Amino acid sequence: MKLSQYNYSFSPDMLAKYPTDNRDDSRLMVVDRRTGRIEHRIFKEIIEYFDERDVMIFNNTKVFPARLYGNKEKTGAEIEIFLLRELNRELRLWDVLVDPARKIRIGNKLYFGDDDLLVAEVIDNTTSRGRTLRFLFDGDYDEFKAVLYRMGETPLPKWIREKVEPIDDERYQTIFAKHEGAVAAPTAGMHFSKHLVKRLEIKGVDQAEITLHVGLGNFRTVDVEDLTKHKMDSEQVVIPQDAAEMVNRAKREGRRVCAVGTTVMRAIETSVSTDGFMKPFDGWTNKFIFHPYEFSVADCMVSNFHLPYSTQLMMVAAFGGYDLVMNAYQVARDEKYRFGTYGDAMLIL
Repeated sequence: MKLSQYNYSFSPDMLAKYPTDNRDDSRLMVVDRRTGRIEHRIFKEIIEYFDERDVMIFNNTKVFPARLYGNKEKTGAEIEIFLLRELNRELRLWDVLVDPARKIRIGNKLYFGDDDLLVAEVIDNTTSRGRTLRFLFDGDYDEFKAVLYRMGETPLPKWIREKVEPIDDERYQTIFAKHEGAVAAPTAGMHFSKHLVKRLEIKGVDQAEITLHVGLGNFRTVDVEDLTKHKMDSEQVVIPQDAAEMVNRAKREGRRVCAVGTTVMRAIETSVSTDGFMKPFDGWTNKFIFHPYEFSVADCMVSNFHLPYSTQLMMVAAFGGYDLVMNAYQVARDEKYRFGTYGDAMLIL
């Protein structure tokens, strides 16, 4: 498969600027791989496709306020910092993206907040846009983290809209969010409301939780036509023992196992054993899934409608079948489905 095969007729007005009023009121396209049939439903009706002892796997990562605005020393030039990863807790070292990056060099100091409450020094150039910062802060770690997060902003993708609003603080998280570390939300899980999850529990559908801290690499542009030459950035994954046991029991019993989102699919496929079962895992993954690929764990998945040329679209096409998924995307466009982070969902059976 080549990069150019993952284009489709797209226009920016297809992107959802805001979430639905209720999480589970988004639209749901149901795609049956066996028959090729496409149904149009409301997301809360997803419960009709699952039975007792089936398993849904959710990503419980939590997005932190990763975007900061500040000024460069001397010139006062405005800069934007995107926190990517904490490298060293004691030394206050962080990997970040800087915009504009061209004038930010090693040794520069950057100032954030009123009265320059937070100061950072550039100590390394890691990529053309990336830098390593050392934050200069006299207080203890908890005070530092509180200041850093208070000054930060929800990292809403700017292709949704430029301005972050109060609604985003809640809705750019899933209801499963527990473990802080993501710079982007696992969007498929955002359709699940507390009420829907309770109904699933009453029906007897089991829920397993794993953690994959979504990084910007998940959205990095693929700039090579030959997909085998694209490298994914590493992201941290934790799969607990109880989640692996729950999923493996369902597989042995012939129950349905549903990966809620591409981040979940990447995590569980990273941890799979040679006999096709999940193993507990605590580490990092840079797994890139595209056609042809033999999936081992999940037999269905939930996903949003992703942008052209994206690695998420490539994974969904690998799971659902290239021709069927690309046709479904055309149907979604014709039927005015909402695309992107705050958009509608697809269930592939």
